Amino acid sequence: MTDRTGGAKFGAITWNQYTDWQALRDAGIRADTLGYDSIWTWDHLYPIVGSDDGPIFEGWLTLAAWAEATEHARIGLMVGANPFRNPALVAKMATTLDHISNGRAVLGIGGAWFETEHRAYGLEFGGSPGERLRWLEEAAKIMRGMLHGERPSGERFYTTHEVRNDPAPVQERLPILIGGGGERKTLRIVARYADACNVGGGFDNVKRKDEILRRHCDEVGRDESEIERTVGVGMAVIRDDPAEARRVADAIFERNGKAEPWKNQLLGTPEQVADTLRPYLDIGFRHFIVGFPAPYDAESMERMITDVKPLLSGA
Repeated sequence: MTDRTGGAKFGAITWNQYTDWQALRDAGIRADTLGYDSIWTWDHLYPIVGSDDGPIFEGWLTLAAWAEATEHARIGLMVGANPFRNPALVAKMATTLDHISNGRAVLGIGGAWFETEHRAYGLEFGGSPGERLRWLEEAAKIMRGMLHGERPSGERFYTTHEVRNDPAPVQERLPILIGGGGERKTLRIVARYADACNVGGGFDNVKRKDEILRRHCDEVGRDESEIERTVGVGMAVIRDDPAEARRVADAIFERNGKAEPWKNQLLGTPEQVADTLRPYLDIGFRHFIVGFPAPYDAESMERMITDVKPLLSGA
């Protein structure tokens, strides 16, 4: 997953809940124009921040619209919910997105966690996180095979039979990004099949997960440097006055289903935000995925690139 400008990379994850379509579309275009390296949205069917009794747009169709309206940034889900769709279909969808975007698609996938939306939509949720991760492992194998031009078949959980993916993606290797930090299973699936991972939860947690991922790579014979590290760093509001940043953030959370404001977010001056991000660079996490909820604070989106990124360029 190539950097557009060198050094630290920034992805914008624009929340697709509690918004209208034009605003969500425009936020993706703005991120591309500003120079974000990647643009993401969620794969959820009910809101996941604040009340789930509110509006949200479907993720894959959002990506398709962005693919037509943008030119530079990579585009993907952060991350797809594996139980929602047959993995062979997902590989076909990602391939089509790659053609629409002229080679900018990322296939983001994870085990899923939000039971409420699965039950409401009648989607299989399984009996435990472990069961869903067993599904994910076989799904990742099928998707990786299809994207490589192989004809994979299901083994235990999927009835896919020598499935063909024609045409091939535009990219020689359309990247699979797996989200999640499960130490025994998820990170091992990353080691086997992924081109990128995404973890979060603060620096200490990310550092621990990366050490475990490296051990899994050693055990399965994978070169860990082949896997791009991306880190979810929460939502951002950048202002010269930190108190003003806090007030803006509180209003954003109130708009998003009257959600309780999150703690330890990227709120404050550009220097404060850069200081929070800088330690990740030392452990090889150079791709920061920054959350922008509706109403998509334009000042923060711009200053992350114009003010914060230069502060990290020499790290």
